Amino acid sequence: MPKVVNTLTFHRMEKRMILTQYYLSCLSHGSYLIGDEKTGQAIVVDPRRDVSEYLADAKAKNLDIVGVINTHVHADFVAGHLELAEATGAWIGYGAKAQAEFEIRSLHQGDHISLGDVDLEILETPGHTWESISVLVREHSGDEIPAAVLTGDSMFIGGVGRPDLVVSQGSSADDLARAMFHTIHKVLLQLPDETVLYPAHGAGSSCGKNLSDDLDSTIGAQRRTNMFAQPMSENEFVGMITTGQPAAPEYFAVDAALNLKKRPTLKSGEELVPFSPVETRGSIDGGVMLLDTRSPDEFAKGHLRGSINIGIDGRFAETAGMAVHEDDELLIVGATDRVEEAGLRLSRIGFDRVVGFVENIDNALAELADLIETGTRVSVDQLPGLDEGTVILDVRNPGEREDGSVPGSMHIPLAELSRRHDEVPADKPVLVHCASGWRSSVGASLLRSKGHRDVTDLLGGYNEWAEHMEPSKA
Repeated sequence: MPKVVNTLTFHRMEKRMILTQYYLSCLSHGSYLIGDEKTGQAIVVDPRRDVSEYLADAKAKNLDIVGVINTHVHADFVAGHLELAEATGAWIGYGAKAQAEFEIRSLHQGDHISLGDVDLEILETPGHTWESISVLVREHSGDEIPAAVLTGDSMFIGGVGRPDLVVSQGSSADDLARAMFHTIHKVLLQLPDETVLYPAHGAGSSCGKNLSDDLDSTIGAQRRTNMFAQPMSENEFVGMITTGQPAAPEYFAVDAALNLKKRPTLKSGEELVPFSPVETRGSIDGGVMLLDTRSPDEFAKGHLRGSINIGIDGRFAETAGMAVHEDDELLIVGATDRVEEAGLRLSRIGFDRVVGFVENIDNALAELADLIETGTRVSVDQLPGLDEGTVILDVRNPGEREDGSVPGSMHIPLAELSRRHDEVPADKPVLVHCASGWRSSVGASLLRSKGHRDVTDLLGGYNEWAEHMEPSKA
C-alpha cells in the first residue's frame, strides 16, 4: 500500500520548500509532491492513478496543485494525471516529444516552472523513451546547487532505464541506448555531487536492471557506485544496457498507450460486488477469469478449476498483467478484507474489468465441490520421485538465470508464458520453478488454465534447489 517515505522541508529567510516522496512498494514506484509554502502552489510528478493521498497532503499543507508532470510515458502503470487534472484543474506536462489525445503542456530543455521561490527546471533526458525528461528542483531560483533532481526512468539508484520497452517507429533499442549514454554521462553526471537523486522506480521494477532498494541517493554517490556511471565507451554502455533485462509484461504496451489517451478516470469509493456460489458458477460458465489472491499453499490445498493464483502479498498487479489480458472480466477469489485492495491494485495498471469477488471463499468452495481441484507442490528431496520424462520449466528472468540453472531445464520467463505456453509439451508432466516458489505457483496455475493438466511446482524454487544440487551456467 502507499507509503510516504520522505518529506523534506527547507527553511531559509522565511522561504520554505516541501518535497514529499511517495513510494508504492508493490509497483516499486516513486512519485513526488513539490510545493512552495509561501505561495501555496504545488506540482505532482509521476502520480499513480489513485490520487487521494496527494490531494489530502496538499490540503493539509495548504497547497494548490497547479500542475502534473509525467517524466515520460509510463508503461508499467496508469498514471494519475487525468485524475489530478479533474480534481484540481491542474495542467498536464510531458516532454516535448510526447503527443496525447488531451491537452498537454510541452516541456523543453531549459524550461523553468516557478512555484514562487521554488523553481523547477526541465532537462531533456531521452534513452528510456524519446520524450523522457528529468526535473531539477531548486529551493530558490538561481541556486547554484539544485536541491534535488527527479530523474524518472533515466537514472535509477544503481541502474538506468532500459531502452527496449517502448521503441518508437523508425528507431531501435540501440538508438535509445546511445541516447541514454548521452543522458547519463553528458547531462545527469554533470550535476553537482550534492544534488539529491529521486527516481521513479526502485528494486523489483521491470523498467531496468540492478536497481537498489534505496529510495534516494546523490549524484556523487551514483558517480561512485552506479555501474552505468563508470567511465566507459558508448559501445560498452550499449552492450551493458541491452543485455540481461527482465522480461517485459505484455500489459506494458497497453499502459503506455493508455497514458496518452482520454480514458475514464478512476472513481474512489466504488465497492466490489459479492458473488454467491450460484453466481460464481454462472460467471465461470460465462467465461469470467478467476484470479485467486490467496497464498500458493492455500491455493494448492483447493481452488476453483481454471483459477490463476497470484498472491496478494507479492507483486500482485504487475504479475496479474503478465497472466491475464486487460480485456478479461475478472472475478477475485480471496480474503474478503483484501478484495478491495486487489481491485485497486489492478486498477493501477488499467485492469478495470473486475466484476466482483467470491463471497465467503470457504463456504463457496464447499458448495462448489464439483469445481474444486488441488495443486501439487514438491520439495527438492521429492524430485527423484518425479517421472523420468518430466519437463522442468524455469520461469525466472534472463538475468536470474545467468547465475545458474537446473541442467536441462526449459526457460520461458513468466512474463512471456501466457503467449508461449504452447511451447511447453502438453503430453508430458511439467515441473515449474522460479527463484523462491511464489512465481512458480503463478506459472503452474497459468499452464493449468491453458489446458496443461499434469503440472506441479517446486517449493523454495531454484534457491532451495541450488543449496542441494550443482547448478549449471546458462
